[in-house]
Amino acid sequence: MELPAWEPRRVVAMAAVLPEGVTPPGTRGKILEAGLELFAESGFAGASIRQIAGMVGINSATLYAHYPSKGHVLAELVRIGHEEMRTRLTEAAAGTADEGAVRQLAALVRAHVLLHTDYPLLAVVTNSELHALSPELAAPSRQLRDECRRLLADVLERGIKSGEFEVDDPLLAVTAIGGLGVQVAQWFGPALGRTREQVADQYARFALRIVNAGH
Repeated sequence: MELPAWEPRRVVAMAAVLPEGVTPPGTRGKILEAGLELFAESGFAGASIRQIAGMVGINSATLYAHYPSKGHVLAELVRIGHEEMRTRLTEAAAGTADEGAVRQLAALVRAHVLLHTDYPLLAVVTNSELHALSPELAAPSRQLRDECRRLLADVLERGIKSGEFEVDDPLLAVTAIGGLGVQVAQWFGPALGRTREQVADQYARFALRIVNAGH
């Protein structure tokens, strides 16, 4: 097995792309995009208001007219990431609700992985920087994250009750499957020689093995 070259950085892709329709117009949107790039590359603690403002071509005072603090920039990005995740997982679950727990779990995992391939910078920031927010700023994203976890847990419970899954420790299974796609955003890129769909399909198979589907 030939391994691709590895670079010691938080994320391979560096295009600051947000989901369609969520970027505010004008300067506010440019601030979000600059913050996304800096937070993904350097982390919340490693990025400064001055750096964000410099990337946008404004001074710090102008930035503060749009966002009260660096934390507010991060909070909006993390909320956007969690809302996109909830939307994708909800659609995946609804679209396979009548097809059994195996297909539904596979659909959820595919949706989760594809989010990380489609918006890698947003995924890295969403997953890695939530802890940097104050409880007040983190609250909306924490609620969204809990909804996503509940979706996954409900599918596992459904599969266990129906006999489609055989799981000794459901909590650990949910935790393991929920974490499967998280690192994808950090390494997915052309050098891998795999399409986003191939990666998502393989990760879905990994998840089904965790729950002993078809045991």
